[in-house]
Amino acid sequence: MSDILEQAAAELNGKIGDSGFDASAKFEISDLGAIVLDTDGARVSDEEADVTLTADAETFQAMISGELNPTSAFMTGKLTVDGDMGIAMKLASVLA
Repeated sequence: MSDILEQAAAELNGKIGDSGFDASAKFEISDLGAIVLDTDGARVSDEEADVTLTADAETFQAMISGELNPTSAFMTGKLTVDGDMGIAMKLASVLA
């Protein structure tokens, strides 16, 4: 298991906190693995989710750190979304 994924999951848990995010989302990070986010928090996992967001490690880290807006990443093709776009938008507003 990647230390990068563990650190990213911890950062996501800090950002999500009490945001009321009540769905499931999976971040697939190219060549690293996946993180699932749901009502139980964020964890390194590859289980099914309502929406899957795929990006390379650099893009993912920029989104988590706040340097890159998830919507901008999607519009420029750095982030792909498969599944419920409404949940993806809700997640983007939590991360912003």
